[in-house]
Amino acid sequence: MVLAGGPIRLAHIGCRTGYPDRQLVTLRPGSEVVGVDANEPAIELARNKARAQDAELEYQVATTFPTELPSGAFSHCLTLHPTVSPRQRVLLLRELQRVLYPGGQALVALPLRGSFIEIDDLLREYALKHDQGDFGKRVEAAVDARPSLESLEEELEAAGLEDVDIEVRQTQLAFDSGRAFAEDPVTRLMLVPELEAELELEQLSAPLRYVYDAIDRYWSEARFELTLNIGCASARRP
Repeated sequence: MVLAGGPIRLAHIGCRTGYPDRQLVTLRPGSEVVGVDANEPAIELARNKARAQDAELEYQVATTFPTELPSGAFSHCLTLHPTVSPRQRVLLLRELQRVLYPGGQALVALPLRGSFIEIDDLLREYALKHDQGDFGKRVEAAVDARPSLESLEEELEAAGLEDVDIEVRQTQLAFDSGRAFAEDPVTRLMLVPELEAELELEQLSAPLRYVYDAIDRYWSEARFELTLNIGCASARRP
């Protein structure tokens, strides 16, 4: 979905450890990438990986929006599975628009409504069995707040972007056990931080322990498959 052509200047918002920045500069020699993320250990790892490659890769810690990135300075912006609450997502999309120059392209990929339904069901079960009514309400609110294709388009346009084009890609991730699910980078670096942001809770150890044990209990004779509906959006700054 990236525009065809030569080198680009990319702002990667929520870059975590820098994927896929190194692959991008390999495909587009001469490109520059500036990545920002609130997770300092992830930024340090991204910096260490960047040192091994002779390319224009820079990484900064950014904990609030707007970031310190200059306005109107980038040809492209990228965010992949941002671990933010719905309120923070509004600020994130505005940030994409702010740092692009006119005609620049924003690329967004995130889980849409219908993703992670297996985890949502197990969290509902945890809330019911442990008489955690407030937690159950938070789960339902988080499920409802996950964007649909239509609402994501509306959010991008409300942020000041236009020519919005969204593709939905459906897939499943398979895990051999609850432990395998708990230890997978997708769970540790994306799903758990997203749940913390959506539920607005910093401590989910008890609900997650229940989820991991339930996976082993209910899927003891089969692989646990997690549903993902990924919205891949392209939009431009007018």
